[in-house]
Amino acid sequence: MFFSRLASITSSRNTLLRNFIGPVMGVHKCNMSSDAGIHMGIDLGTTNSCVAIMEGFEPRIIVNAEGHRTTPSVVAFLEDGSKLVGEAAKRQAISNSKNTIYGTKRLIGRRYRDKEVQEEMKHLPFELCEHTNGDCWVKVKGTPYSPSTIGSFVLAKMKETVDNYVGLKIKNAVITVPAYFNDSQRQATKDAGSIAGLNVVRIINEPTAAALAYGLNRKDRRGTIAVYDLGGGTFDISILEINEGVFEVKSTNGDTKLGGEDFDNVIIKYLIETINLKLKTDVKQDLKALQRIKEAAEKAKIELSFVHETEINLPYLIGANSYSEKFSRSKLESLVSNLIERTLPPCTNAMKDAGVSLSDLSDVILVGGMTRMPKVQQAVKDFFKREPSKGVNPDEAVAMGAAIQGGVLVGHVTDIVLVDITPYSLGVKTLNDIFAPIVIKNTAIPTRKSEVFTTSEDNQTYVDIGVFQGERSMCHLNLHLGDFRLGPIPARPRGASKIEVIFEVDSNGIVNVTALDTETQIKANATIKSNPRGLSKEELEKLAKEAEKERANDAKLKAAATAKIACESQLHDLTNFLDKNREHINAADVEKCNTSITTFNTDINVSPNRDEQYYRNLSGRISEEISRIRSLMSQPTPTPSADTSAPQDSNVEPKA
Repeated sequence: MFFSRLASITSSRNTLLRNFIGPVMGVHKCNMSSDAGIHMGIDLGTTNSCVAIMEGFEPRIIVNAEGHRTTPSVVAFLEDGSKLVGEAAKRQAISNSKNTIYGTKRLIGRRYRDKEVQEEMKHLPFELCEHTNGDCWVKVKGTPYSPSTIGSFVLAKMKETVDNYVGLKIKNAVITVPAYFNDSQRQATKDAGSIAGLNVVRIINEPTAAALAYGLNRKDRRGTIAVYDLGGGTFDISILEINEGVFEVKSTNGDTKLGGEDFDNVIIKYLIETINLKLKTDVKQDLKALQRIKEAAEKAKIELSFVHETEINLPYLIGANSYSEKFSRSKLESLVSNLIERTLPPCTNAMKDAGVSLSDLSDVILVGGMTRMPKVQQAVKDFFKREPSKGVNPDEAVAMGAAIQGGVLVGHVTDIVLVDITPYSLGVKTLNDIFAPIVIKNTAIPTRKSEVFTTSEDNQTYVDIGVFQGERSMCHLNLHLGDFRLGPIPARPRGASKIEVIFEVDSNGIVNVTALDTETQIKANATIKSNPRGLSKEELEKLAKEAEKERANDAKLKAAATAKIACESQLHDLTNFLDKNREHINAADVEKCNTSITTFNTDINVSPNRDEQYYRNLSGRISEEISRIRSLMSQPTPTPSADTSAPQDSNVEPKA
């Protein structure tokens, strides 16, 4: 079963406008006798998490029970069945490494058998397992936990921190995610919030939140800024336009498997090799020793952002054997230089997608703990040809921005409007695997887009719609989000039914797809939350990166597939023409035409790897046969379609 896209396309674009009634108001101080006006903002980080609320005219970071402004995203399971979260969990990691879980934000939405997960396992002291749906889960003492569940323990700690501060039970939260998180990961984050007892009122992108924190007291300014966000597990770059309180995201790019943990792993690898050589041992066989090396690597990395040399000292690392080394900033920079370089191509792509040049930028904002590294700051300065701004705290800006967005949603902040975007294109599968994008990458959200299609087979009563996400021209090169079926619809001739496919993306980036038979109003819809087999953020990132490199090859594939569709359409029209007019043509010519039709059908399907020129040549032969049959007619007859050029439309291919 197939259906075809009409030449005319209907689409709508949501336009977000600012509306003010009366004078512009500031932030009202929260009434601590009621939780109605409090929306906490949470930065659920890979390495550390942070929480803030609006208090007076400013967002306030809330310190945890240990007196710190950030909390390690670490969960420990103890022998008595209890759990520790945050600082306490991190402190006991050396003695309980197999049951101390960290970095699970990098596992959300990933399948256990992903090569990236298998590589990640080499660096983890705790056990990963494959859930029944193929997702990667964590196993602790024989019990499996989803990454969302582990995340919920950290979120619950954030909630407890706020509850203790305000003296109330607060439920409403704005939670941030990496800009390149896919739909499954965003939904998983919302699920984690629900498990933690939170009402997640909004999911927003981390660079966008940081921009809100940067611009809160600069609302009268106009300009274009870049937000360079290198955190513990991911890297994002976003380009935003600020215009008197309107924050509009123009583009985003990034790398979802590049962050501080990757820097740590490079140092750890170096230390393991050096220690093994010096002590003539295999330190990987000792989990406690590995955990000590991990902590030493992280400590050295942080210290070298402020000093030029530090000492890594590990007494009694293996039995009576100790290890110590003078570790310099220059040595660190030589080890991680390729990781820093990996952040620059996404910056180029984000600038290109936003349609801005370096001279158009008024500021560059640094976000994420890794941007404290001098080498990272220098790389940003060299790339953007300007000193990056030090106007926001890189560890706290995201949580502060989330709190500001909470203030906007509750009505306490009335002079800020946020316009975010969807980081990937969304569309449907079409005939010959062509991807038909309906919501284009970097479209402002919330948004509603639609296109009208028709059936491409006679008497078609069902339409199966495959939904995909990505930037490649062919569907098998993009990420398959899911399928749903429309029907039954009335059986009609090919092209008679008109099917409207509607994509709606809400403010959280969650996708809803609807198919509607415009005549009968029969419809079907699906909210794309997660694929039953699990979604991998690496899949999406890989597709986006490959799209940058292989657009030319994609164009060739699409041109060949489109030319093939033209041949199939011509052959369909020729067959119908012959069937309807065979009484006006002698038997010998009818037989000859039937033979040609059989040959053409074989030639069309002879190989999936034929190029555009092959199908154009075949289209010419079909046109000649159409002309020959027409010349044999003894009276005027309807003219079949014989367009040899690539058609303006494509056909949606259902999945069986």
